[in-house]
Formats: sequence, C-alpha cells, structure tokens
Amino acid sequence: MDYLPIFLKLRDLPCLIVGGGEVAVRKLGLLLDAGAAVTVIAASAEAVIVELADRGLIRLRTKVFEATDSEGFRLIIAATDDRAVNAAVATAARRHGIPVNVVDCPDLCDFIFPAIIDRSPVLVAVSTGGASPVLARQLRTRIEACIPSRFGTLARLAADLRERVRQAIPEPRARRHFWERTLEGPAAELALQGRAEEAERVLLEAADAAARQERPAWGSVALVGAGPGDPDLLTLRALRLIQEADVIVYDRLVSTEILALARRDARRIYAGKERSRHSIPQDDINALLANLAAEGNRVVRLKGGDPFIFGRGGEEIETLMACGIPFQVVPGITAASGCAAYAGIPLTHRAHAHACVFVAGHLKDGTLQDLDWPQLVQPHQTVVVYMGLQGLPQICAELIRHGAPPSRPAALIQQGTTRDQKVLTATLETLPDRVADAGIKAPTLIIIGEVVALRKKLAWYRSRLETEGRSGNG
Repeated sequence: MDYLPIFLKLRDLPCLIVGGGEVAVRKLGLLLDAGAAVTVIAASAEAVIVELADRGLIRLRTKVFEATDSEGFRLIIAATDDRAVNAAVATAARRHGIPVNVVDCPDLCDFIFPAIIDRSPVLVAVSTGGASPVLARQLRTRIEACIPSRFGTLARLAADLRERVRQAIPEPRARRHFWERTLEGPAAELALQGRAEEAERVLLEAADAAARQERPAWGSVALVGAGPGDPDLLTLRALRLIQEADVIVYDRLVSTEILALARRDARRIYAGKERSRHSIPQDDINALLANLAAEGNRVVRLKGGDPFIFGRGGEEIETLMACGIPFQVVPGITAASGCAAYAGIPLTHRAHAHACVFVAGHLKDGTLQDLDWPQLVQPHQTVVVYMGLQGLPQICAELIRHGAPPSRPAALIQQGTTRDQKVLTATLETLPDRVADAGIKAPTLIIIGEVVALRKKLAWYRSRLETEGRSGNG
C-alpha cells in the first residue's frame, strides 16, 4: 500500500487551511464536519469563509502565509493555486512534524483525502492513492447507492443497545448470531425507515426471546413499486429490498429484468391479474402475504408502477395491520409519469394542461358507467387511463358524446419505458381504429389532452421498435 488508510479524531483540535478559494471551502467543510477547530490563512477569501468567521465558527487571518504560521496545529492543508506557496506550507509543516495535505500535489502530501460515504457513525473511504480522483468519486457513487441513507441510525441503535443485549445474551457465540440475524431483520428495517423507537422495541423483544432460547418471527412484508418497466427506474430502497427478499410475490406487469435482480434462492410466486382472469384472488393474496411473513420470511410484494395507484396496496396492508405483521410501502414511479416521460408527453404544461386526472379503464363490474364523463371532458387538463385497452372505443365515444371535441389529441403507449415501447398518437375520433390496425396488446396506457400534440417536438426516447421503424408513431 502506498498509503495506510486511517481515520483521524480531530474534534476540537487546531487545524490550519492555507488558501481561501473554492478548494479551501471544500476542505473546510470536511474539517468542520469532523469537529475540528479551524484557522484559515489567506490573502483573500470566499464569501462563505468570511461568513463562517463572522459567525465565530472558524478563525480567519487575512495575510500571506509565513513559515511561523504553521506552529501549534495538528493538521495542515495547503489549498492555494500557487505551487511555491503550497511547497512552503508543506516544508513548514514537516519541520514541525505536522501531517500536511497539498491539494492536487500528491508528491507534497503526507496524507490524502479519500472520497467519503458518510452515514455517520458509519464512514466508508475510497482512494486511488491520488492516481485518479475522478475514479475514486465514481467508485464512491456506486458504493453509496448500496448503503441506505439511514444506515447510521442502525449503527447508533446497535451501539446504544449493545450493553443491554450483552446482558440478555451473555454467551458470545449466541450474541454474535443474534446480531447477525437482527441486523438483517425487522428491527434493522425499521431503523432504516427512520422509525428508531419502534426498532429499539423490536430489537429488545428479539433479545429477550433469544435469551429464552426462542427464535422470534423475523418476518415482514414490503409493498414495493417496481415502476413502469425499466429496471433503472427502481428506487434504491426497492432494489435493496428485492435483493434481500426471501419470497417475492409479483404481478404480471413486473418485468423479467426486475425479477432477475432477486437472489437466486428467493422463492417467486406469481400473483398476476389479467382481464377476467386472476391467478390468485385478491383475498387469497392478502392472506398469502400475512402467512408467508408469519413463517419468518422477508416478503416483497412487487407491483408494477406504484402500490397505491390502482395497485390494491391499501387492501393488502389492511390485512397485514389486522394480523400485526410488520410492513412498509415503497413508492414506485407510476405508469402515468414514467410512460408519459418516455413518450415525450408532459402531463402538465402551462399553455395546455393545468391539471391531470388518473382513471381506471375498467371497474369492478367490468363497465365504465361510473366514470365522471362531464369532469373528464373539461379543457386544459390531461386524462390518463389505466387498463383501458379493451374499453378504448367506448372511452373515446363517451368522451365525444359528453362534449369533448373529436379532434382532441390522444395517445396509446404500449410497454412504456421498455426497449419494446410503442407509441400511437391520433385523436379521440381516430385512435380506436389506429390501435385496432396495429394489433396492440397490454400493458398499455392512454393519454388524452392537448399535451399529446407536444410529442412531435419533445419525443426523446427511441425504443427497439422505433429504431427498427415499426412503431407506427403518429
């Protein structure tokens, strides 16, 4: 190793930064985060440095650096744009045995700053030894995506309860096994959601059970929105939960690419629904989720789009709450937002649409009679119809019958956001015939309103079908 990776405790210790520019500001922020008592020496300084000095948070000396200025500090950073000055700072620091960092000059450094992932008290540092700071930042980004933002909450919870767990479980091996299970169990998940008090209660209950040599039920359910299809549109939390799940109960609209992100040994249960044909009735799905969790499984109920937008998520969590099963809901990008964006159709626009309405294209009884047609034909709004492929002719006819102009723009999007996306644009009068001629199949989304006409200017995403020239776009 060219450098020994260490973490320095700098709280309340005197540290010096020479330089007052943007680079100095960045290093100043790191030292303040570490609790250091910072002095800045610079002939001139950025406004933010001056403000911090005025507030008494740092000491600012407006002067040219001299060798004697380095005395009395525990760490020094040279951050000027003058190599001669930086070299003088390094020489003075070494004369007094003070570690020094010279920005962008590895040959003058005693230590270097890594790229940092801060989940205090958890810290992860990444370094290329000064060879490529950009590469270090890229690695940091990849690692950061794998570490939940509230990981520090989990670490603090473990620290706060460490002694109480030791007393409850005195045998070291049993205690280690307890922590291994707990840090991947419901208590950990509650902590990562920011629910620290609940996490503490669940953890202590688990410790008491372990002390009685009982294995508590570790099961939980996460209702996870898988988004409209593109795996890159998953939230970070959704991806983490999918990869941790013991069982995944998934819908028809969940893509194979997203399912492939799960563990190889995870059990997969298909619970998809198609028009007039359900693989598992909804009441049975509700009971299945509760039973799987009661067996101790980490269950992910994976739904296309968002669980709470035409996803029956509310019905499922009612059952979980009644059974006392721990659960969470992870929102996903709903089809309206994702498909419209990939089709180049803004759902709202100052000149065309001041509101957006989501409706289901078929209701429980299989008819459209309960839709508020007078409201749906209002101008200056966008109407998005989910599950409307089969009812498209009736939808367009009813809108026209209730006063919408036959020339109002309308679009149908098939398999939006995926490489097989297909977009048809027309009008209320002509869209049904265009769709019939194109042989469209579900999943689809219908968008109605003046914003559809903007697609000609704003379309940016080219799917495989469009690239091959077979999309039939209007």
